[in-house]
Amino acid sequence: FGYLQIKGKHVKIPQVGTVEIGDDVEIGSNVTIARAALDKTIISNGVKIDNHSHIAHNVFIGEDTMLIAYAKIAGGAEVGKNVMIAEDVGITDHAVIGDNCIIGGGSKVYKSLKPGSVVWGSPAKPITLEKRIQVLIKKLPDIYDKIKNIS
Repeated sequence: FGYLQIKGKHVKIPQVGTVEIGDDVEIGSNVTIARAALDKTIISNGVKIDNHSHIAHNVFIGEDTMLIAYAKIAGGAEVGKNVMIAEDVGITDHAVIGDNCIIGGGSKVYKSLKPGSVVWGSPAKPITLEKRIQVLIKKLPDIYDKIKNIS
């Protein structure tokens, strides 16, 4: 999927690259894997991709990584080895996800992650921070009432 806008019209850029799928890879139902624009989209050995996931052009997925249902990886992103991508995660284009990361369900990853990161949320942030934020959000109505009654 590649287009360039010229004088208000969408002009197709031919996608002439390839897809390479390693050994012991499982690909679920309704998964899309886009071939690269010029080079390769690579799914390495041992990768498991659950149903309804989308892998865009020029993506690299490292060995033994798992994508749960509805995971989406945008063009040119690189995912390391042994990464766990939970359901309905979105990873932005050209992000680099380090080895052994865990990305919690529903997260939106807008920037690269260091190896071993454990993130959750939208935007994705360290899981300990996101959990603290969620607790504080639940307390906001009470905090608001207390502040309102100070005057």
